[in-house]
Amino acid sequence: MIQKDVSKLSLNANMALFLDFDGTLAPLCDDAAAVSISNEQAELLVDVSKTLSGACAIISGRDLRDLAKRVPAKLWRSGNHGLFVAPPNSVIPTDFPALPEALSSNLQKLISEMDGVWLESKGPVAAIHFRAAPEHEEALLAGADKIISRFSDYKRQHGNMIIEAKPIKANKGSFVRQQMTNRIFSGRKPIMIGDDTTDEDAFAAVQDLGGMAVKVGLGETCAYYRAQTISDVYTFLRTAL
Repeated sequence: MIQKDVSKLSLNANMALFLDFDGTLAPLCDDAAAVSISNEQAELLVDVSKTLSGACAIISGRDLRDLAKRVPAKLWRSGNHGLFVAPPNSVIPTDFPALPEALSSNLQKLISEMDGVWLESKGPVAAIHFRAAPEHEEALLAGADKIISRFSDYKRQHGNMIIEAKPIKANKGSFVRQQMTNRIFSGRKPIMIGDDTTDEDAFAAVQDLGGMAVKVGLGETCAYYRAQTISDVYTFLRTAL
């Protein structure tokens, strides 16, 4: 597929915008807790949302409770790969369902002797982080597949230096399709911007709905457009103002 550069696109008031967070709006970091956007970038996101009459959503694999601390409350926010959603200015739930105990304990056992690998609990989603120890990737994938396959309502997802166990219904593409039925988003042309394999379902969804998908950085993708850097994403966002 021949891709076009995101510079060929412009954002207008008739569109609906979906944005990933890590690697799209903020740089990837070894310490996920240290990732943030600047006040200027946050203000730009709010201004873009106003131009789109509120049809702007941040969708992330992060726990919604964590994501809400890092992006403006005036935006739609979806965490846990679309599993949980918070409308603008809403109260964020604090009590999410937990990961099955047997799944959690077996994943913890898998990584117990791997230095630099750690398990993050995100409500019903678990994430194995191995950015600090990439040499364990093959063993982690094999072990995670074996463990997760025992749970019929879960699937394994492999992202950028991360392996996740998530409920099958946790799907960014499903969130996009559902959100496009919301009266604020309905009737608009959807655009999804993301950087990882975890965004591919959302890319496919917006393109199926007649919209456009933008892949940030390198890697194979179904997206028709590509942005080389995070800076290119913010340049694109400014075309709405």
